[in-house]
Amino acid sequence: MSVAVLSLPIKHEHDIVAARQRARQITELLGFDVQEQTRVATAVSEIARNAFTYAGAGKVDFLVEGKTSPQLFVVCISDTGPGIADLPRIMEGRYKSATGMGLGITGARRLMDQFAIESSERGTSVSLKKIFPRQAAAVTPARLARIAGDLARQRPQNPLEEIQQQNQELVRTLEELRARQEDLVRLNAELEDTNRGVVALYAELDEKADHLRRADELKSRFLSNMSHEFRTPLNAIRALTEVLLRRMDGPLGPEQEVEVGYIRKATDQLSELVEDLLDLAKVEAGKISVRPAEFDVASLFSSLRGMLRPLLVNESVSLVFEDPRGLPTLTTDEGKVSQILRNLLSNALKFTERGEVRVSAALAPAGDTVVFSVADTGIGIGADDHERIFQEFGQVDNPIQSRVRGTGLGLPLSRKLATLLGGTLTVHSEPGAGSTFRATIPIVYAEREPVAPVVECEGDPLHVPVLVVEDNPQEMLVYEKFLKGSGFQVVRALTTRQARHALSQLRPAAIVLDILLRGEDSWTLLADIKNDPSTRDIPVLVVSTVDDQRKGLALGADGYAIKPVERRWLLDQLRLLTGKQPIRRVLVIDDDEISRYLVRGFLDDLPCVISEASGGEEGLRRARQDAPDAIFLDLVMPDLSGLDVLERLRAEPGTKEIPVVVVTSRSLADGERRRLEALGAAIVSKGSPRDVIVDGIRSALAAAGLLTP
Repeated sequence: MSVAVLSLPIKHEHDIVAARQRARQITELLGFDVQEQTRVATAVSEIARNAFTYAGAGKVDFLVEGKTSPQLFVVCISDTGPGIADLPRIMEGRYKSATGMGLGITGARRLMDQFAIESSERGTSVSLKKIFPRQAAAVTPARLARIAGDLARQRPQNPLEEIQQQNQELVRTLEELRARQEDLVRLNAELEDTNRGVVALYAELDEKADHLRRADELKSRFLSNMSHEFRTPLNAIRALTEVLLRRMDGPLGPEQEVEVGYIRKATDQLSELVEDLLDLAKVEAGKISVRPAEFDVASLFSSLRGMLRPLLVNESVSLVFEDPRGLPTLTTDEGKVSQILRNLLSNALKFTERGEVRVSAALAPAGDTVVFSVADTGIGIGADDHERIFQEFGQVDNPIQSRVRGTGLGLPLSRKLATLLGGTLTVHSEPGAGSTFRATIPIVYAEREPVAPVVECEGDPLHVPVLVVEDNPQEMLVYEKFLKGSGFQVVRALTTRQARHALSQLRPAAIVLDILLRGEDSWTLLADIKNDPSTRDIPVLVVSTVDDQRKGLALGADGYAIKPVERRWLLDQLRLLTGKQPIRRVLVIDDDEISRYLVRGFLDDLPCVISEASGGEEGLRRARQDAPDAIFLDLVMPDLSGLDVLERLRAEPGTKEIPVVVVTSRSLADGERRRLEALGAAIVSKGSPRDVIVDGIRSALAAAGLLTP
């Protein structure tokens, strides 16, 4: 949606001054800061001066583009002059006229977010674009009417007043530069003072950090190894006590039964300790994986209620699950959320002698996290011990503690798991007043932001890189499935920072860009890509839920689609914009392994994925199953001849249209050749020179419409 703000003719020299004034006034009313007002006014003045100087007249149109924030301020300056003969050299910065026109154009381009110019013998049109500040309100019809009224009331300044205004802007800029220079001098002095001490400490800190890193690695390795070593004898003891308690080898005396029960209980406690140690070691070593999936809190509470029912041995304590109505579906690791809550509930039930343990869940005010609360009426915890309980093996001294002593690892593990999921675990408690533990878990698990990967696939026709800027893991998976086998390979970027990093490392054939990313939008990224000479030629497809196609195209997008996008549209657009041919699936049917290898070699420079079959029956089965785009067929095979395979392919509806190239070493009789050609097969002789075979294969594929000749 384009909204016209003001149109201004350029007929006289003082109109150039008016264009500069109006540019500054409009940007001020739209919410741009003083520096941006000066940049836009200067760029407009330079281009308007060119229009008057070289064409004698022109027109300036001020517009606002876009329906969603941030909108786009657009200034179009056009004339009907003779055009610019040396425009390519000017844009490359290699040309300067006696009047300085080249400096004006290149200078204006640097001042704006986007700059486009078209010139011919019928005239020149220049488009200057600047993205609105983040805090600027969207321009509505009512606000536009107010802006028009303000512009009408503002008296145009004469040239002397405009010069005074420019002088004030220059003085203000010089003052800012002087202040920044003083800050830099002061900072340099401070840095020089501190640098000596930093250099002296750096070696010592680095050495200590290395010691700590090795100690941490040793600790994690020890915990992991010992936990695994303990498991075997513990499992054996548990199995043997089970045998004894079931009296499978004879009866036990009353005292023996008590003793075996104690052994079983101690073994269970030790086994719990081992499992917690192993989980901690995995978390600290970074070897524990998060498996996000959709689930609802009601189902989670239902399963917890069933699992914890055996722990309710005290009739004086009730376990209450509040109805989690109105909560959104979570997309995170349900098993780890359940493990956190199980640990909290187990502790609460152990240390609550009477009253209740209440479990609830509520949406946080920001709307992006769910707060799980486990509140009890138990012994409580003093303020001094709030952090201690989250330390490994940290326990609070209390008479109840001696009766129900735990491992001291449940709470530290729970906090680490909450952190792993992107959340937090906190406690509010007072002695004698019970405790409330709160686990805050993001509704959607966000993978830790890795450095954008660099895919070594440039120049490989089967793996053309496409940078996909998308923060939703499910939609990223859809893109990977869409592009699988197409010849395009997804390079992931979850944020604009990752996208910029990826663009600094490789040049993708195209970019698929979502607008609404987690905590940011990508309008500025789109503008920067199309404004940078090194990236502006990369095609950008915007695929988003934001319905603002005109703004996207105005910023330079080569295509725009509203989610959900169709696979056919995406592939067609990518192939159209990149000039890449579709990847073809080819089946080679030949009983001789060397012959199959040679055919693969003939196809190695063509955009195709090759599968093989070592006999006629297998080839028919693969053809029915995979529906290849083309089949290369040998004639002489032990189980089924190539001619029989071809006839059966042509007799079945699912395979009759598949192009077939017969690659044979036999010298064919005229009748055989006519029969093969009647069945629609192209013929290539294995005995021909390589160049002849490759040309024959290309010609056959081109004739079938599978390859551009």
